[in-house]
Amino acid sequence: MRHFTNVKDLGNLKEAVQEAFEVKKNRFAYKHLGQDKTLLMLFFNSSLRTRLSTQKAAMNLGMNVIVLDVNQGAWKLETERGVVMDGDKSEHLLEAIPVMGNYCDVIGVRAFAKFENKEDDYQEKILSQFIQYSGRPVFSMEAATRHPLQSFADLITIEEYKQKERPKVVMSWAPHPRALPQAVPNSFAEWMNATDYEFVITHPEGYELDPKFTGNARIEYDQRKAFEGADFIYAKNWAAYADPNYGKVINTDRSWTVDAEKMALTDNAYFMHCLPVRRNMIVTDEVIESPRSIVIPEAANREISAQVVLKRILENL
Repeated sequence: MRHFTNVKDLGNLKEAVQEAFEVKKNRFAYKHLGQDKTLLMLFFNSSLRTRLSTQKAAMNLGMNVIVLDVNQGAWKLETERGVVMDGDKSEHLLEAIPVMGNYCDVIGVRAFAKFENKEDDYQEKILSQFIQYSGRPVFSMEAATRHPLQSFADLITIEEYKQKERPKVVMSWAPHPRALPQAVPNSFAEWMNATDYEFVITHPEGYELDPKFTGNARIEYDQRKAFEGADFIYAKNWAAYADPNYGKVINTDRSWTVDAEKMALTDNAYFMHCLPVRRNMIVTDEVIESPRSIVIPEAANREISAQVVLKRILENL
């Protein structure tokens, strides 16, 4: 594997999950792979789990790690072609990328959707330029349309906790005061569709995701109906995708908050969320603190998903 941006890059998912379980048993077994290799982690946006888990995964593999917060520790970067650079941006990404490539062996990039232009966001301009111009293997630490490291960790977690071969997994929209990208729900849907799970997406009308990601998932506008018999509830907010409301908050209905009454409709389901989570908007205190909440083990598996991806990239250097 050279680049990692979506579920297809990983190949056979059952084999990938088994590899993750093996890595989890001994995180330092492949330390020789990263000896004298350097990972450059570039953050155009804030991070907690992604930054810490990916850096830890790289260290487990014996790598040196450089972390650059682009908006705080570097020149402001221009990303568009053909512009007259007479504003506050001192360097163009097209020069910065190959320079960065000279200082490392692998590059991780985190760059969210800007919600200024849907076409630009869904073309993944920043991530694509790193793949095209860096000369290095590149993996996504969350892009405009996908968050594959999170989705891989989600899959590992479901495989660890499932109590039946084909669980019912429900991804539920929940209210949030701000407009959030579609990257996590897009990616989660894409990965769930690559399994044989029963997969349902529930959200208010107007929050339909790009069909490219939802695929054959059942779309249910009645949240309570969707929850019936579920084995896993994955709560997440996202802003509207369809025009003319792209990137906007069109609903803050608190009746969509995941609470104990709704969880009682499930088959004693586990509760999942990628974190950070707005308590008592996305989910109530009672649910996220319950014994069936697996948000912490889910977050811990971010280290494992990152380590499997880095291991495979290093094996192909």
